Amino acid sequence: MIFRPFYYFDTGCATYVLGCAGKGYAAVVDPQERDLDSYVDFNAAKGMRITYVIDTHIHADHISGGRKLAERTGAAYCLHESAQTAFAFSALRNGQEIPIGNVTAKVLHTPGHTPESICLLVSDNTRGPEPWFLLTGDTLFVGSVGRPDLTEHVEQNARELYCSIQTEIHSLPDNLEVYPAHFSGSVCGKGMNGKPMSTLGYEKRFNPMLSSLSEDGFVAAISGTILPEPANKVDIIRRNQGKA
Repeated sequence: MIFRPFYYFDTGCATYVLGCAGKGYAAVVDPQERDLDSYVDFNAAKGMRITYVIDTHIHADHISGGRKLAERTGAAYCLHESAQTAFAFSALRNGQEIPIGNVTAKVLHTPGHTPESICLLVSDNTRGPEPWFLLTGDTLFVGSVGRPDLTEHVEQNARELYCSIQTEIHSLPDNLEVYPAHFSGSVCGKGMNGKPMSTLGYEKRFNPMLSSLSEDGFVAAISGTILPEPANKVDIIRRNQGKA
């Protein structure tokens, strides 16, 4: 497997490239519009062709490069099937397995931060069937979780987020590596660590939003969190939905 994070320390954002050099296929997850050349050049240097471009959700803090990268490379542009957009996309379903050569990314629908949020459970089939790492989007961060207040119905979103974490993530192996879409410096969650990756076992033990809270305790804790809204949030969401 080829795995390359791209970290943007000015905004606390992360993009991930994962692929199979043997078969020559790759996926780019949560690409930034401002850095398309870097993704294209990296994959070309590794002899890989981008076949999937995936956004884990409709972003509210930056302009996605997903559609432009897909158009440039001929890749499929993918979102969860529940995403509300003004353009066509390749719809992902919960439990779907995305083949990327000898690499497989399994879709986990994890609503809460946004209704269409997903995580990607990644396996390298040359190593074995067990998953290697989890791309958690804005669902789970190092030391925190995604904020539920970027859309309406904050309490409902918070309960959905709790359910997503408990049903889709908490039962996964402790040794699973965790790579979120944000780290410290982003406004998409409170209390994020500056370390951009972790393990699920570490987060279960030390992340205050995973360790011991009941559903009501989780909802109370996260609903009471006041964070500044991303600059130009409404315009960014509309642009990422293709409505502006």
